[in-house]
Amino acid sequence: MTAIKQSTLLISLINLNTRLEKSLSGPLSLHGISLTEYMVLRQLAQAPEQKLRRIDLAQQVGLSASGVTRLLNPMEKTGLIDKEQVERDARVSLVTLTSAGKKILNDASATFEQTAQSVLQPLKQKDCSELQRLISALM
Repeated sequence: MTAIKQSTLLISLINLNTRLEKSLSGPLSLHGISLTEYMVLRQLAQAPEQKLRRIDLAQQVGLSASGVTRLLNPMEKTGLIDKEQVERDARVSLVTLTSAGKKILNDASATFEQTAQSVLQPLKQKDCSELQRLISALM
């Protein structure tokens, strides 16, 4: 058996990521949010006091500081998140999850879970555990 080239494996992972994003984007759009917006809401829900600095949120969802700002502005207008200034440092703003954001997240999470089950259905539980272990090793 020939060894798989690392570049080939990486291309396969990139292609898989694209397919996963497409599989999740359609169902989440029924809730009026994108996959990236879902990830933002999820990160905020898991944060202490459901608040994060903008820069920390950007890092956690894989966006640049300007990218997260462009994403958050419409989310604030639709009432999913709020922004707060930090009294000690005017340069820092916190992003907070609103009650409307929590509701959308709860509804979208059920859809996300159903889609995840469908996408990962071909894998056995031990395969999922091994895949999670491998992903963790790469992160």
